[in-house]
Amino acid sequence: MFSFKKSFSILVLFLALAVPMQAQAGFPFLSEAGSQAALPDFANLAEKAGKAVVNVSITKTVQGGQAFRFGPQGQRTPLDEFFEQFFNDPRMPAPFRQQPREQSSLGSGFIISTDGFIVTNNHVVEGADTISVKLQSGKEYDAKVVGADPETDIALVKIEAKDLPTLEFADSDKVRVGQWALAIGNPFGLSNTVTAGIISATGRVIGAGPFDNFLQTDASINPGNSGGPLLDTSGRVVGINSAIIPSGQGLGFAIPSNMAQKVIAQLKKGETVHRGWLGIQMQDVDDDMAKALGLDEAKGVLVADVFAGNPADKAGIKPGDVIVSVDGHDVADMHALARVIAGMLPGDKTEVGLLRKGESKTVTVTLEERADNMAKAQNGQPESQVEPATKLGVFLRPLQEAEAKQLGMEKTRGLLVTNVQPGSPAATQGLSRGDVILEVNQTPVNSVDEFLKAVESSGNRPALLLVRRGTRNFFVTVPVASE
Repeated sequence: MFSFKKSFSILVLFLALAVPMQAQAGFPFLSEAGSQAALPDFANLAEKAGKAVVNVSITKTVQGGQAFRFGPQGQRTPLDEFFEQFFNDPRMPAPFRQQPREQSSLGSGFIISTDGFIVTNNHVVEGADTISVKLQSGKEYDAKVVGADPETDIALVKIEAKDLPTLEFADSDKVRVGQWALAIGNPFGLSNTVTAGIISATGRVIGAGPFDNFLQTDASINPGNSGGPLLDTSGRVVGINSAIIPSGQGLGFAIPSNMAQKVIAQLKKGETVHRGWLGIQMQDVDDDMAKALGLDEAKGVLVADVFAGNPADKAGIKPGDVIVSVDGHDVADMHALARVIAGMLPGDKTEVGLLRKGESKTVTVTLEERADNMAKAQNGQPESQVEPATKLGVFLRPLQEAEAKQLGMEKTRGLLVTNVQPGSPAATQGLSRGDVILEVNQTPVNSVDEFLKAVESSGNRPALLLVRRGTRNFFVTVPVASE
């Protein structure tokens, strides 16, 4: 006869025997030892890799500036602006003007060769009068900049030493979202701080530069971590920690190792960084444009113009073509295309896949030097890619003649705002895509370099911009974010 009480006792006995059997038969999560083994232990990795991570400290001379503030940190008041203008007025007697002063800052870096080559961020060492590198052992060395690339925010410095511990690069193209990552650096001056997390995303574009392709991680990164390594579980460098979003937590960004290695290889030879150039004016394909072009989906890059005599023109690329691939790899948008082409060298041949009136074609393009052609573009031709003015958060290129006519302008001048970084000073002050910046601080600007120099001349004061929107001109002041 069935007995519930007896059956229940048998079930309890079965489970008591089954749990240890399952734990031994491939179910380690059921045992205490298995539970502990599932969690990573970074102790050995941190001990070994940490020996090759260094503290980078610099000093530099800054001009003027206000020695005190009336408003809360990060906020400006009318009194701040008044005293800045008062103490920095060149008509003031020298004893009353703000004098140049020495400024110190800290960052991180890591050693890539036993004879003292060290990778860090360009923004860590830019403008430095002196650079000092401190090893984990406590030894300090004077360092010099071998080369730097502001567009990718990478710098290579050198110390005179031998038999140093080093770190190796990993293949960042193989990085997967969700894998463990370890950051080592010098946050807030706290040397050899180790933090762990995961890769949160890849291919992030945050408006830091024209070739953004960041790895995002939730491993804690803070001011002072800049230039330090982001490591995989083998202790190899998958990225260079470079940027954070101050208002967020768990939002750190690292330059992928594959991008960094190409730049570092050129810097190590004492060269400036060379980049490929197509010579086109381009724009993204949105849904409406895809329908108009008869495309199945909104992806690829629409060629709006081709510069005469440039590589694309020589290869037979025409306005109206949609570039969909480079060397067999799909191209989703113009940012991706710019990054891929700039990652190649002048003289490289590349296969460009495109759609022309719905028909697939492949052309071979021999790339030329980007820097030389960019200079030509700023002296009369439109740029093929937008350039960021990172202090204000706007992306700019010279206005074209046809665009000037549409705006009712008598002559072609100024810079077209092609994008505005969300949350940036420019966005806060209401600048938007399609605006044309004519002047900065009452100085005409017709190239990105002129714009950057004019903004730099603002010092600690807001930049005064003359903006054209449609057929109307107006002035706007934009705070200049500190480096």
